[in-house]
Amino acid sequence: MPVPVLLVRGWPLLAVAAMLSIVPEAHAQRVSARDKAKVEALDQRMTAAEKRYNAALVLVNNADPKGTNEADAALEDMEDVISACVAQKGCVVSNLLPTYKRLLKSNADSQQDNEDGTAIADGTLLEADPDHVGPLAADVPEAARAAALLNDKRHAFDTMVEYNPAVQAGIRRWLTDMRPALLTSYENYQNLRAVMWPEWEKRGLPEALLFGIMAKESNGRVHASSRAGAAGLMQFMPATGRRFGLGPDGTGFDTRFDARSAAEASATYLNERMRELNNSVELSLAGYNGGEGRAIRVFRQYPGQGFWTDSVYNQFPGETKDYVPMVIAAAWIYLHPQQYGVEFPKISAQPATIRLAKSTTIYELTICLGSAGTRDGYMRALRNLNPRYEADGWIPAGTTINATTRIAGLYNRFCVSGPRADLARTLITADLNAAIVRPTAVSYTGNVAVGSVVPVAQAQAMPAVTPVAPVAVPAAKPKAKPARSYKVGKGETLGRIAARFQCDVPTLARANGLKAPAYSLRQGQSIKLQGCDK
Repeated sequence: MPVPVLLVRGWPLLAVAAMLSIVPEAHAQRVSARDKAKVEALDQRMTAAEKRYNAALVLVNNADPKGTNEADAALEDMEDVISACVAQKGCVVSNLLPTYKRLLKSNADSQQDNEDGTAIADGTLLEADPDHVGPLAADVPEAARAAALLNDKRHAFDTMVEYNPAVQAGIRRWLTDMRPALLTSYENYQNLRAVMWPEWEKRGLPEALLFGIMAKESNGRVHASSRAGAAGLMQFMPATGRRFGLGPDGTGFDTRFDARSAAEASATYLNERMRELNNSVELSLAGYNGGEGRAIRVFRQYPGQGFWTDSVYNQFPGETKDYVPMVIAAAWIYLHPQQYGVEFPKISAQPATIRLAKSTTIYELTICLGSAGTRDGYMRALRNLNPRYEADGWIPAGTTINATTRIAGLYNRFCVSGPRADLARTLITADLNAAIVRPTAVSYTGNVAVGSVVPVAQAQAMPAVTPVAPVAVPAAKPKAKPARSYKVGKGETLGRIAARFQCDVPTLARANGLKAPAYSLRQGQSIKLQGCDK
């Protein structure tokens, strides 16, 4: 669906804004209280029109046919405000120009989304990220190198690395058996671009390199972790993460899983390597993967020699020899997709937030949102944008979560109420145990053999027994079951453990001092199975 173009009576809005900017302003006019009230009303109308236009863009991005009509109506409102301002004594037209500037940018961003699926990030923090802290503010490299590195549009990155057979072999792998991983990495990165790329941009590092590292390290999965202990999109080890402000934040959350924090720390870390290693991308990547100590030792031992020199190359382990060309290969494809016949998926990733109308889980949202406009649905995007929440953990009503404009539109249409919302709730609360039929006690009928029968006469000759009143015996109090312990396995969540042992989740959480909504657990942790039936 085409995005509405900002026009005023047939003129492009930018041209009108330029024309209006030369209209003499009315600062010198004496303005009455009545005129001031009229000017203030015009300002309010312009603000309302801007809000209406932005809301219409959300509808347009979600293929809602109402979007275009709403946008046109909002633009007509603005035209009327402009005309009224020109005629109104005391109305300063230049005061309205900031609104035009914002709308022009919004219009350009939306057109860019329609053309190539890439949202233009302005670096603004998403509202639902109150826990993010930025301890690494003073790491901006020298301007000359920053200008060269940032020039991805002319592919200056190409001159900074060697396009040799090792990189070509890496490209071959990304384009064959690893092509699905490459496309998945691209989709994941586009949804995270608004929070990751600004951290690299202001530190003078190329976006293609950010994508290459992320694709090789985690495929863009925020919660990725390795057996060695590395975690997050950029796979920081615990000790290295602590050096750059990453790790447990006191609430049970590890900030290595936060996309913005990981981007900030990785850019700072890579800049350290670049400064130590004569701005060599290959050696810096080798240090990122194989250890900074090894990289600086080899660099000093073989001064002036590049990574591909055999004496240097053979100092690194096999994993690093594979890692360096694979990162460069992914970055190269990111810059030259058409050359290799790669058509990256179009992703609508304009940042937005959602205030939940009712309690929900990411699993439930994934079901009710559907998969319109995406190949695999929105579960990965929601998990990446909201790393503090487990997929099956309940998020309270009123919570603000990170999303995109497309997800926000689908949420309002399908997840607040209606058949799909009801179906999602039914599926998410379905209990496997309820499907198991447990028959009740069975009564038998028919002939039953009882052995020898006592003659009636003998029975009558038996002495009578005086009935005795029953004595009430107090019922024994059931003994409280001792709470068992359970060791948390890899990837297990409190919700899964509760389902396995038929536990009440709040009781289980209180018994183990776990805080909602994350209920964070770690592998190998021993917990008490309090409030469990099995």
